[in-house]
Amino acid sequence: MRTLDQLDLRKGFGRFATGVTVVTCANDRGEPHGATVNAFTAVSLEPALCQVTVTRRSKICGYLLDAPFAVNVLAAEQLDLAWHFAGKPGDTAPRWAQGATAPVLAGNAATISCRPWRTYDGGDHLIVLGEVVELDSTEAEPLLFYAGQFRQLGTRPSGSHWAASLDCPDLGWFPAAPAA
Repeated sequence: MRTLDQLDLRKGFGRFATGVTVVTCANDRGEPHGATVNAFTAVSLEPALCQVTVTRRSKICGYLLDAPFAVNVLAAEQLDLAWHFAGKPGDTAPRWAQGATAPVLAGNAATISCRPWRTYDGGDHLIVLGEVVELDSTEAEPLLFYAGQFRQLGTRPSGSHWAASLDCPDLGWFPAAPAA
């Protein structure tokens, strides 16, 4: 079996556009702490679960073990926060607020407050599942990450509407009953 080069893996994985989040929690002194994370996934509606994946080398990795956290889905205007929590702070300090479970950032496209659910080994990363206990969303456009760069949404393509699919968000995601 061929050994994959890490740079090739990064490049290939980078072809998948993602939203940009800052995962926040309290550190071991009870102070707000955050890390920019684009490995975020909705997992389940019942129970309401989401997942973040953080590198084991990060400080936040230790703070998330059995701890409440929040997923701050960054708005397009929050590029400075993405850089700040990726280790390149700017001149302006983040504006913090207390969320339902953990410290949160102000001005997000969405804020998802979670209780710890499960943690799994993910190789050089830790896979953290949280039970969503509160969700606040706005109409703000999200910040995106694609091919190693931050991006913003462009114009909507014309053509087929979601209604052609069984999982149209306008009609209700996956309206069929779950398999028993």
